[in-house]
Amino acid sequence: MAGRLDSGVDDLGEMHEINVTPFIDVMLVLLIIFMVAAPLATVDVKVDLPSSTAQPAPKPDKPLFLTLKADKSLAVGNDAVSRDDLASTLDAAAQGDKETRVFLRADKTVDYGALMEVMDALRAAGYLKVALVGQEDSSQP
Repeated sequence: MAGRLDSGVDDLGEMHEINVTPFIDVMLVLLIIFMVAAPLATVDVKVDLPSSTAQPAPKPDKPLFLTLKADKSLAVGNDAVSRDDLASTLDAAAQGDKETRVFLRADKTVDYGALMEVMDALRAAGYLKVALVGQEDSSQP
């Protein structure tokens, strides 16, 4: 006794929905890539910054950091540089644009005179737009 259960009518029709599973997979892969790459794009020169209660200014896409460490050595980005080579290194990092803002980071143990020497060297190199970087102090209003 054999019988046919199918009535012979195709009632499945076409589906007009987008399959979002591949899109979600691609987005998760991109999220992981950005999570890994973002910490690598920051400056890794260790410096103990002083605190400030001033409102933070917006940071450009590719900031040019000049770091004055506790031992009074200089670094442009992550690369150590001598005071004699400071102007040429800044020119290379800024592609010769003297209007580039230089973000000056100095250890809080560095005396005022050493900081002024670096600012004078920046002025002599033609970089007049200097921003001082500090650590946010959220404990004070």
